[in-house]
Amino acid sequence: MNNFSFKILKKSKKHKGRAGILTTPHGDIKTPVFMPVGTLASVKGLTPEMVLDTNADIILANTYHLFLRPGTEVLEQLGGIHSFMNWHKPILTDSGGFQVFSLGNLRKITENGVIFNSHLNGDKFEFTPERVIEIQQKIGADIIMPLDECLPAETNIDKTYKSLELTTRWAKRSQEYLNNTGRHSQALFAIIQGGMFPECRKESAEQLLDLNLFGYAIGGLSVGEGPEKMYPLVEYTTGLIPEDKPRYLMGVGTPEDLTTCIKLGIDMFDCVLPTRLARHGAFFTDQGRKSIKRPEYEFEKGPLEENCDCYACRNYSKAYIRHLWRNQEMLGMTLMSIHNIKYLINLVTIIRNNILEE
Repeated sequence: MNNFSFKILKKSKKHKGRAGILTTPHGDIKTPVFMPVGTLASVKGLTPEMVLDTNADIILANTYHLFLRPGTEVLEQLGGIHSFMNWHKPILTDSGGFQVFSLGNLRKITENGVIFNSHLNGDKFEFTPERVIEIQQKIGADIIMPLDECLPAETNIDKTYKSLELTTRWAKRSQEYLNNTGRHSQALFAIIQGGMFPECRKESAEQLLDLNLFGYAIGGLSVGEGPEKMYPLVEYTTGLIPEDKPRYLMGVGTPEDLTTCIKLGIDMFDCVLPTRLARHGAFFTDQGRKSIKRPEYEFEKGPLEENCDCYACRNYSKAYIRHLWRNQEMLGMTLMSIHNIKYLINLVTIIRNNILEE
């Protein structure tokens, strides 16, 4: 892990936010950072050049989906995910745990790992902590995540406590496997669980901090609990993570959530929301989320957002993008995807610059 470092350049005097640099073998990441999601080694609807043009420093891909298709053999033979998808900046892979646990009846949890049936064709597989690290080594991402157990928001405290202890045991096994296989070009994060209970979050954090991993993620939030529950838990859990470690809030990415959680001390975010919203005709603005379907946009010469410097806003009108959308032309979804990703990256960049200029 000699190729990795995390340095805080400045802490805010007004809140708990910080501006930093996370160094990886594929380049530096300016934090706080929003990571566009490229589940299957592709940010939906965009070429890597389009993603680069949004100033994205890092993208996220998914272990579960890449394991099923194209499979690790293809990725290994084609030189790893960076060359496979022609993206030569940093990549983070999540463990696939969330995807496996969302399979419901198609999976069974044991001490050893998770046995599950593929959602594609029903084939049976087992993910152990060691296997998940091995898959991510073959994928070749820079930052990798251990297998963890994800719980529904309504889980009771006893089950939550048992679950976080299992996540800790799996994290230890992941760390041991990574250390024993002698690959040092990947940084392993831990994932703090603990559901909706602060005391469980504390226990999970303390157990995982003993492993002294490179970074710490907060998992199991944004699962339907609402901001009034999520923000206090983020603030509390972030306070348990040492200041010199990067802090990653998984699966969170509305403009409101980014703005609030950066100020609570979070450094890294990912979310499928910008591209998913674009595919449903929605785009971000400073006045909130808007729909391109609105009739008043039919003759609108202005861009999606007046203050935006993205490719879509520099070159196209709302009227044109609405026309594309009404005719289900793919370009409409592509342009709104570009805008939505750039909007979030601009947002975190402004907050970062404000911290640096305080």
